[in-house]
Formats: sequence, structure tokens, C-alpha cells
Amino acid sequence: EEKKEADVENEAKEEKQAGDGESPQVDQPEDKDSQESEEKEDEAGMWEETFKTHTDSKPNGPSSVGLDFSLPGFEHVYGIPEHADTLKLKTTDGGDPYRLYNLDVFQYEINNPMALYGAVPLMLAHNVRRTMGLFWLNAAETWVDISSNTAGKTLFGKMLDYVQGANEIPQTDVRWISESGIIDVFVLLGPSPFDVFRQYASLTGTQALPPLFAIGYHQCRWNYNDEDDVRSVDAGFDEHDIPYDVIWLDIEHTDGKRYFTWDSNKFPNPKAMLQDLAAKKRKMVSIVDPHIKIDSGYKIHTTIQSQNFYVKTKEGSDYEGWCWPGSAGYPDFTKPEMRSWWASMFAYDQYEGSMDNLYTWNDMNEPSVFNGPEVTMHKDAVHAGGFEHRDVHNLYALYVQMATSDGLIQRSGGTERPFVLTRGFFAGSQRYGERFLFLKNVCL
Repeated sequence: EEKKEADVENEAKEEKQAGDGESPQVDQPEDKDSQESEEKEDEAGMWEETFKTHTDSKPNGPSSVGLDFSLPGFEHVYGIPEHADTLKLKTTDGGDPYRLYNLDVFQYEINNPMALYGAVPLMLAHNVRRTMGLFWLNAAETWVDISSNTAGKTLFGKMLDYVQGANEIPQTDVRWISESGIIDVFVLLGPSPFDVFRQYASLTGTQALPPLFAIGYHQCRWNYNDEDDVRSVDAGFDEHDIPYDVIWLDIEHTDGKRYFTWDSNKFPNPKAMLQDLAAKKRKMVSIVDPHIKIDSGYKIHTTIQSQNFYVKTKEGSDYEGWCWPGSAGYPDFTKPEMRSWWASMFAYDQYEGSMDNLYTWNDMNEPSVFNGPEVTMHKDAVHAGGFEHRDVHNLYALYVQMATSDGLIQRSGGTERPFVLTRGFFAGSQRYGERFLFLKNVCL
């Protein structure tokens, strides 16, 4: 009875509070949305990594894909360019694996598996009887480890094994691991080196046949200062009876590193200069890099910006980095619309001062970002379709060269072979032109 009286008294108090506009004092369940928000805040940044002053947010968490291959009967493997190392790939036991990640590395170490300007994930294994290949189709940062059961054996040791009748079969083991993407691997069965390359070409395309002038002598330096300088060099070759076919212009010929332009003070009449070269059946190559100066008066920038063609940050704004022009945007060449527009800029009515004897050099297309991690683009930058830069990094240079090559073909109505030199490259770049060897303390 006392309990009942207490319950009645409590109910009366609650009714009074309700009548006074007050709510009964009861425990409220925690707001679900608030709880989820707090959980997301806790998760945000939990996987991020910092390299020097740069942070990789890793919004999807850490990831990797990999596969091991055993190659019995093979102790010699080759390929996976680009590295400043021996032709025969070394074993990596106790050391760093070979790295495939396109980087602007001006001063690099020799006899080292470090990454350089380009990456082709193709490895050949060879012995006296056959050759086979492994093509690891992945454009993310990739590492390759190599081990062998004959590693460390001297020639004398191998001869001794043979004399003693040792029956151990040579074997090379290879481990591929990429930061993201899927496992997409092709085993090329040969059996000859020619067969392996034919099979590889059936997957990635054949080498573009260059224009005839491309196999002649090219004269290039950083930098010919102006039209008078170009004419002086050209006349010097004639004076000394030295044959040459092509002269090159680096970044200083542009209006403040605005590509597709000319410095009006130093190159006031580029068409006349090109006509003088054409009269001698000579060509010119000018540089067109894929970092675009951020300038509201520069039509290349304003068009890319208005068409939403720039690579984005993880927050959705246009990605900006620092390169030769200063603050620069980076076109998203993974977009077919961007590549089509870029190709159209090589038309004679768009690239003012150009002629049919002007060809192109794509430099800095790893891409190079002076203030980025390892002098390249942040991995959590975002491309079309929501793909992070980490997923497509090694493809960037290929797409730049592809779009440029298409532009030179289109401007001639498909009647002339293009010449496009690239620094960065990936599997398939051979379809679109040539690439130049890496630099090492070059004095120009």
C-alpha cells in the first residue's frame, strides 16, 4: 500500500509538471544522428599518414594488392623500367624492392632500384631455351621484389655444381605489390623474346612509326633566348656545314610560362622564324607542359576552369600546385573531354604562330609538383569518376602524350605523323611517340 501511494504521488507530480509546461524528468535516448556524426569524426583521419610536411588522408583506409610468381628454370630477369641499374635485374633480398612510381628525380642514385620518370610493369625471364614475360597492369605505386636460389653463387660455384652433378633447378621468385587497384596480370608465354614483345604489343599497342626527320640530328638546350639566337644557331650549322634537322625551344620562349603562347618581346614573329626553317626543310619542337598557370587573363586556364577540367582536391576544389609558372592547375587528362579539348588547342587557329613544322615536347608530366610530396601530386587528389590520384598516377603522362599526339594528327587532317617527346611514360606510351632518357647532372 505504501508503494502504491508513492506511485500515485509521483504521477501527480508529473501531471503538475505537464500542466506547468514542463516535461517529466525521464532519461532521453542519445540522438542517433549525433552519435553517427561523432563516430565519423573519430574515423576521419584515423588512417592518414604524414611524409615530411605532407599529409595523405587515405580516406578509404590502407590498401594493397599483390601476387607472388615462381619461375623455375629461370635465373635471369629483365625489364620493369625505369631504373638506373644493371640490365639484368638484381635480387632484392636484404634491400629495397624495385619501385615503379613516376617522379621528377633530377639527381638520382645509380645502381639503385629507386623510381625515376617512367614505369612499365613488364618483366622478362630468359634462359637458353625460352623467354617468357609478366605484365602487371596496374598504374598505382608498385614495388617488385626479386629473389633467386642461385643468388650469391659465383661462376666457379656454378661450374662446381655442374661438375658434381648438382641437380638443383635455378628458380627466380618475384613478388608484385601495388598500393591500390585490382590484380590484372598477363603471363606472356613466348617462347622467344620476339614472341613476348609481339604478345605485349597485342595488349598495349605497337610503336608509332616516327616522321623521317625524327631520326636526324636534334639541337636542344635550355634555353635559346630569342629569335635572333635561334637564327644565329641555325646559321652556325650552315657555316660549319653540319647537317641537322630540328631545333628545340624550352620554357623561356613562352609568355611567362603560359603554354601555347610566345614571348612577344623575344619571339615577336614566330611564324616568320618557322618559315625560315621550313625553307631549309628544318623543323622546330616547342615545349608544352601539363601544368597551367593560374591567371584570369590566360585563356587556357580560364577554359579548363570553366569546363571543370582540373584535377580536384579531396574537398572538391581545383587542385593547385607549384611549378615553373608559379601557382598552377593540373588538367584531369583521365577525362576524355579534357583530352579532346587539349588536342584541339594544337589547331593552327588556336596555337597562334604555329605551323606544320612545329612539333611538341611534353615535359614535367609525371606530374611534377614542386611543393608536392616527392615533387609530385598528392595521392588523395581526385580525378573523374571519384578515382584518387593514387589509383592512376602512372597513367598521367601517357594521357598527356596521347592527347598531344591526337592534336598533331588532327591539325594535319590525319595526313602527317606526329612527333611528341615525353618524359613520363607507362605501358602503351609507345603508341604516341618518343620518350627521352633520364637526366643526371646534365650541363647545358
